[in-house]
Amino acid sequence: MKAPQDILTFDPVALNVVNRVAPGCQLHGALHFAGGLLVQGDLKGDIRVDGRLVVWTEGRVRGQICATGDVFVFGQLGDLAPDAPPTTLESYGMVCIAQTGVSTATLVARRLQLYDGADLRGTFKTLRRGQTLPVLRQVVTDPA
Repeated sequence: MKAPQDILTFDPVALNVVNRVAPGCQLHGALHFAGGLLVQGDLKGDIRVDGRLVVWTEGRVRGQICATGDVFVFGQLGDLAPDAPPTTLESYGMVCIAQTGVSTATLVARRLQLYDGADLRGTFKTLRRGQTLPVLRQVVTDPA
């Protein structure tokens, strides 16, 4: 008998995902995204997403990440190399790690949902009711 599969429907318009790092792209640095973000390439740095963050199956996100919305991990969150710098993710929403998702990051979120087969290698903390995250870090960019 085949095990039941979880199904997650992704609608970028309904989720207000208005930014994208396309497959094959590498984007590194201090970055701020207004609205949701879909990552299909490689994203690394001090990252703030004012909305939902979706890490697609071939996508990889590393660094210090703050998201005001839910986070969906189908790809890789953090680095698999044992000596790599740590990745942290803070989210005011729910973090979902799908069957294909791998997370080596330290996660802090309102809720955590793991789907059958999800690979959670890092630590996590869920917030108690009424508990808040420290103010999300502001990404500072050099205007020059």
